[in-house]
Amino acid sequence: MEKILVLDFGGQYNQLIARRVREQHIYAEIRPYDKITVDDILAEGYAGVIFTGGPNSVYDESAPHFDPAILDAGVPVLGICYGCQLIAHMAGGEIKSAGSVSEYGKVELTVTGGRLLKTLPEKSVCWMSHTDFISRIPAGFRVTAVTANCPCAAMENEEKNIYAVQFHPEVTHTVYGKEILRRFLFDACGCKGDWRMESFTSDTIAYYKDKLKDKKVVCALSGGVDSSVAAVLLHRAIGKNLTCIFVDHGLLRKDEGDFVETTFTKTFDMNLIRVNARQRFLSRLAGVTEPEQKRKIIGEEFIRVFEEEGKKIGKVYALAQGTIYPDVIESGAGASATIKSHHNVGGLPDVIDFEEIVEPLRSLFKDEVRAVGEQLGIPQALVWRQPFPGPGLAVRLIGEITEEKIKILQDADAVFREEMDFFGLAQKAGQYFAVLTDTRSVGVVGDARTYGYTVALRSVDTDDFMTADWSRLPYALLEKVSSRITSEVSGVNRVVYDITSKPPATVEWE
Repeated sequence: MEKILVLDFGGQYNQLIARRVREQHIYAEIRPYDKITVDDILAEGYAGVIFTGGPNSVYDESAPHFDPAILDAGVPVLGICYGCQLIAHMAGGEIKSAGSVSEYGKVELTVTGGRLLKTLPEKSVCWMSHTDFISRIPAGFRVTAVTANCPCAAMENEEKNIYAVQFHPEVTHTVYGKEILRRFLFDACGCKGDWRMESFTSDTIAYYKDKLKDKKVVCALSGGVDSSVAAVLLHRAIGKNLTCIFVDHGLLRKDEGDFVETTFTKTFDMNLIRVNARQRFLSRLAGVTEPEQKRKIIGEEFIRVFEEEGKKIGKVYALAQGTIYPDVIESGAGASATIKSHHNVGGLPDVIDFEEIVEPLRSLFKDEVRAVGEQLGIPQALVWRQPFPGPGLAVRLIGEITEEKIKILQDADAVFREEMDFFGLAQKAGQYFAVLTDTRSVGVVGDARTYGYTVALRSVDTDDFMTADWSRLPYALLEKVSSRITSEVSGVNRVVYDITSKPPATVEWE
């Protein structure tokens, strides 16, 4: 299988680079820069290597570097942003601070030639994000693009098959970014693009059928897309040796616990145990307001519940989870900065009673997970359900968690989801939900003064969940949702709409 290595130097778009490669039906995997050598790259037969961006300057003492031998190894290399500057530095070029003329955002790019950019028009828009620039290119390289403030926006050494761009071709703001990546993958690397999700599904089932033969596994089933697909995938591999444990922590969406139980007992022939642990979780969360602490508590309590239920089953070899790629990167498992911990990545306690954690979807993005779900025959209503965080409403409820606040948020969120469906937008938005803020304000209901909570509505459009833009929802929809929430949900007298994209925000509020 042909594959591309995305070498992680700490950029926040690294998962997006891998996602763009996979869109071309070429498998891409991300490895931290300090966990792989040039010899490893050659031994594993990568068709090409992409150096990612990163927050450092190449001259910083703590800056991530790589063995310059990669430039003479005969493997095609593409450097992006920091990766571009690192290639110049390793090859003997010079990097300087851009000072007051650093570039951030959309910038006009002028192409001057070169193998990688030759199909682009002379002028186009790219996305820049840098404070250093290449002031002198290395011997053997030539400049292939410039901007008004960047004398080397792209360079290449065609003889060595090494390419570098100062901008980010992986983001949608770079108009011809996908074309640049395609040329690197198919022209420079010689890839054929024959990787398909169908092979991932069949290969994964075969792998776990052998690896987990005659071993009992419990699956952390939340009823969300990720854990549901992971459960069905493993069920196909090991059948009745899989037991799904659904922990109802009391922080699910309205009526969701009953929906999950009904779906998996009637649609799939699975062993399912529902654990009603509402009071257990709420007692642990009492008085807790810090979001990371909420996540850690919920993550640890999840594992404790699974351990207890697993012991009732008998000897259990492994715990299965629906961890996906964005969970891993946002939890800081690579070289990138930690954005937030996920209960199934960063929230695991140090000691657990299972011999192994099984995460069959760990290398997939959300849309790829849904593709696997469709291949497995999971009903559309479940495959295309709205993403829901493992900690549930705990991270959509700002501040201290109480029974009253949970009910308020469940009711408000249900109204929003009902109206999104009524307006025909439920399948169009990438993700949408309500947030109960910790802000209270004065209002008037029936000529009487109120002091109620503010509910924030959030809806984003995205194809990868690594970047997202706020949804331009119709005013009529927002007006109806606001009217219904303030009249039907006790304790709320104000509704606002979040118009922040990712970045700088994340999709979830906490």
